[in-house]
Amino acid sequence: MTAQKIRTALFAYGMSGEVFHVPLLEAHKGFEIAGVWQRSTSKPSRHQYRVAKDYNELLTDTSIELVIVNTPNDTHFEYASHALNAGKHVIVEKPFTVDVSEADQLLQLAQEKKKMLTVFQNRRWDADFLTVRKVLDGKMLGKLVECEIHYDRYRNYIEANTWKEEARPGTGILYNLGSHLIDQALVLFGMPRYLDARLGIQRPGGMVDDFFDIRMEYEGFFVILKSSYLVREQGPRFILHGTEGSFLKSGIDPQEQDLKDKKTPGSPGWGSEPEASWGKLNTTLEGKHFEGLFETVPGNYLAFYDKVYEALREGRPVPVMPEEARNVIQLIEACRQSNRTRNAVKI
Repeated sequence: MTAQKIRTALFAYGMSGEVFHVPLLEAHKGFEIAGVWQRSTSKPSRHQYRVAKDYNELLTDTSIELVIVNTPNDTHFEYASHALNAGKHVIVEKPFTVDVSEADQLLQLAQEKKKMLTVFQNRRWDADFLTVRKVLDGKMLGKLVECEIHYDRYRNYIEANTWKEEARPGTGILYNLGSHLIDQALVLFGMPRYLDARLGIQRPGGMVDDFFDIRMEYEGFFVILKSSYLVREQGPRFILHGTEGSFLKSGIDPQEQDLKDKKTPGSPGWGSEPEASWGKLNTTLEGKHFEGLFETVPGNYLAFYDKVYEALREGRPVPVMPEEARNVIQLIEACRQSNRTRNAVKI
């Protein structure tokens, strides 16, 4: 790449910064990390980058083009607004905002300032999701009748000293993991006609929802999204049924663990799964029955930053349109309404 590197600042160095953004930025030749805002002065810096005690230090630095807002969910709107008003391009960590009103205001502000605004929905580049897209694009199941997507964890305790377990705007499993599943459903199928959701707190002493079951009705088929923190024995992540066959995919994309293990994004074999983790396809293809393993498409989180680079240097579309991220928040609000009224919501 011969164009000038995109000098980038992070507004936090928590889990998303340390595990996802910093390793991906370091691995990409088109970016340079220009600084990190460390909000807590009591914690020692765990990285080698310039540390800003006040985010305005980064916003007034004219050499910084891009700001990543990866702060607690209920601060996304405030900090993204400040960054856009300072003339910066902005990546917001998912979930985009805590409500649709905030999302709409950011969309309008980015348009007024003529700045890029996108959201880090990295699970669009999970290996299993890319494989499901290949199965559906290839019409390997005939006419789809049902798609069920799970994102479960086992954490039978309340994690201490984290805002994620506090009853405040934007917390809970629906905003955390649900924003991934809803985004995946919207990428695959678009907006549903109706939505029916139930949320719950399953762990003793919990203050935020840690379970959801969402039913989305489309023209001629249904999508089910489920998540819980009390699933010790994992089932399939994706279950798809069609008029000609079924596809089941278990296991979790390997990239997050590889990032935690300090492996280099984009290195040989990155995002690939062993054959034992491939999904099972049982269907009729071109009049012949096929039953067996279906090779997983390698995951690639670096593709998000490839597209950010292309958007800023070549004028191409952003990796996640902010309007798409706004739709995710609209459906989260619809889930909360449906759970509150115990009725389906027309979208």
